[in-house]
Amino acid sequence: MNVGAYAAKTDTGRKRRRNEDAYVVAPPLFAVADGMGGAQAGEVASRLAAAALEDTDPGALSAPDRVESLIQEANRRVHERSTADPSTSGMGTTMTVAIVEGSTVTIGHVGDSRAYLVRDGRLEQLTEDHSLVNELLKSGKLTPEEAVTHPQRSVITRAVGTDPDVDIDSFTIDAQDGDVFLLCSDGLTDMVDDEDILEVAASYPHDLDRVTKSLVSAANRGGGEDNITVVAFEIADGDRTAPMRAVDEDTMENVRAPAVDTMVVPPDQVEHVFVEPGTPEAEAITSRDPISPAARVRLVLTMLALLALAAGLLVWGLVR
Repeated sequence: MNVGAYAAKTDTGRKRRRNEDAYVVAPPLFAVADGMGGAQAGEVASRLAAAALEDTDPGALSAPDRVESLIQEANRRVHERSTADPSTSGMGTTMTVAIVEGSTVTIGHVGDSRAYLVRDGRLEQLTEDHSLVNELLKSGKLTPEEAVTHPQRSVITRAVGTDPDVDIDSFTIDAQDGDVFLLCSDGLTDMVDDEDILEVAASYPHDLDRVTKSLVSAANRGGGEDNITVVAFEIADGDRTAPMRAVDEDTMENVRAPAVDTMVVPPDQVEHVFVEPGTPEAEAITSRDPISPAARVRLVLTMLALLALAAGLLVWGLVR
């Protein structure tokens, strides 16, 4: 087994000013990172983490140890920059990494970017979101339907770079010929549900360039509220013909960490917020009113309309 076709696509989306996602396509290594932080700190974090994967030689390690070593190096670089540069203090990034080795694919994961497997007409989410909403789901405090629109769904409980060391989820998948792996930021999964992701992947077998572009387009049609990044690669046996490669070259030029300016970003431009599970900050967020701002406005307007109607009826009764 080896890597067959692969493709990647990223997009700023319809609501964000900048793209704070980054990705790595360096077969047999693939990764997605989704940065968080004010100003351009999120962009710095994701680019630093991506660069760490590309220019670090972990030596002759097994794939699981390599994944662990690479993500820890990314964590070290982001945390070191955050500590040394006040303008990037507190920045961090999600990171989902895949390494193909023979007939296995090893995944390393921190945050809420995801890895999926498409096999035999089915889609399986391989990673578990390190997010506050997922914690609420597991504890039974939220239903899956409530989780989709929960206003704190971008609060993550684990991130690369926020602490000197990071806890990494890692595991190995036994791959089969024809398996397609998708790595993506939450800009896709918040806008496109799993059924539609599978429908797109099944519609263009062996055309991963079309798959990645169609998924990004679907996320933008759904609202495009966040940056969107999709990396896809296929597992092929040794007899497969030369693979198709399609990479979004414009983004690859921006992997290097940019200089940080002092622009203040409105709260709605911050893609992720990191909290430690079990802290007072996390408890405060979970105890907030789950009604979204838009729903709250509609509720107030409805109440005002009812009050106006009641007042009108009262005046009409007095006139009579």
